[in-house]
Amino acid sequence: MTRVALIDDHESVRLGLQGACARADDQQVVFSGSTVTSYLDWRAFSSSPPADVVVLDLTLGDGTTVTENVSRLVRDGSSVIIHSVADRPAAVREALAAGAAGVVSKSSRIDDVICAIHTVSRGEQLNNVEWASAVEGDRDFADAQLSARERDVLRLYAAGLPLKVVAERLGVAYSTAKENITRIRVKYVDVGRPAPTKVDLLRRAMEDGIVSPTGLEAETVATGGDGER
Repeated sequence: MTRVALIDDHESVRLGLQGACARADDQQVVFSGSTVTSYLDWRAFSSSPPADVVVLDLTLGDGTTVTENVSRLVRDGSSVIIHSVADRPAAVREALAAGAAGVVSKSSRIDDVICAIHTVSRGEQLNNVEWASAVEGDRDFADAQLSARERDVLRLYAAGLPLKVVAERLGVAYSTAKENITRIRVKYVDVGRPAPTKVDLLRRAMEDGIVSPTGLEAETVATGGDGER
């Protein structure tokens, strides 16, 4: 059973999502409220574990920022889906950089939101039009300026290949491939888009168009590898 929290300062939106989740056999809304603080207070008071997925409005009425809200929820142990109108690319970019798993527009069908919850609960990222448009349309999106070799290493590594296999594929030493990954992480930190884990690197590679969902699936099937080695 996927435990879901709904955080939106519009009660009608929360009620609609709550009803849709109730109709799904494998989703349970454990919290519904208007702020991240109220959710975390509820967690502390009830000693409940973090929700598996938090559906979060991009902008709340309590004066908090999207970076602050997403970061607090991710640190608390939940995956975050941004549920908002997709006409503020800079704010969407901030949410993704802070660790949100993806974006679902409020103009989407309610079934699309339920499907997004399913996807994220499996540990997968959302790869939707709103995400791509937000990143592509934001000219301020920070480019890590990766070299051609670094892009090749990231493409293979983020797609699931062990680092040793990446090195073999590219005809370089393992130490060289490892140095490339280190430099890639440093470059992403420098532009405010940290990628400390392999999942984070995959997210950055998809944001920057280095890895496509189709290419990722093909690579994973071909190799069967997904460990950070």
